[in-house]
Amino acid sequence: MTFAPKTWVVGETVSAALLNSEIRDQFNSIFDAWTPYTPAWIAEIGSAPSLGNGTLVGDYLKVGRRVDFRVLLTWGSTTTGGGPNANWNIGLPAVPATAAGWKVAHRGIHLIAAKSGGTNYVGSASLSATNGGVCRSFRDSFNLNTNAWDGDTNSPFTAWAAGDTLHISGTYESAT
Repeated sequence: MTFAPKTWVVGETVSAALLNSEIRDQFNSIFDAWTPYTPAWIAEIGSAPSLGNGTLVGDYLKVGRRVDFRVLLTWGSTTTGGGPNANWNIGLPAVPATAAGWKVAHRGIHLIAAKSGGTNYVGSASLSATNGGVCRSFRDSFNLNTNAWDGDTNSPFTAWAAGDTLHISGTYESAT
């Protein structure tokens, strides 16, 4: 919930309604249900991926400028990853803040996990304030020099197939 707090005036009478809207309701918003959104799935370079009969869903919780998000891409039999070397970008629910110094470097290393068959793969991703805000540069957490995870580089596994999944979750500061 985005909230602009009340500016209190000296001598103002505090009522139950004011306390409820200024304190209780804002506190309760921290425990609200997450808001669903449909993330964009684009390629940074190369041809665009196609969702086909796969699914791409996301949801988020925004409290102030803090955004917690999670995304699930489930590969379908007609899903294609684009390429060559498409370097996938997944749209975020709110544009990330742009800031100097440590905030840029720490804009986000976010957990990602892929599953193919019975094998799980863990990696990380970074945020970009360009292109309206995307999560990108999916990489193996244990070897950041490997190829980016996308549809044609055999990374993190030989080929994406129906039923394979990509989970992304993270927290970042939004621009507003």
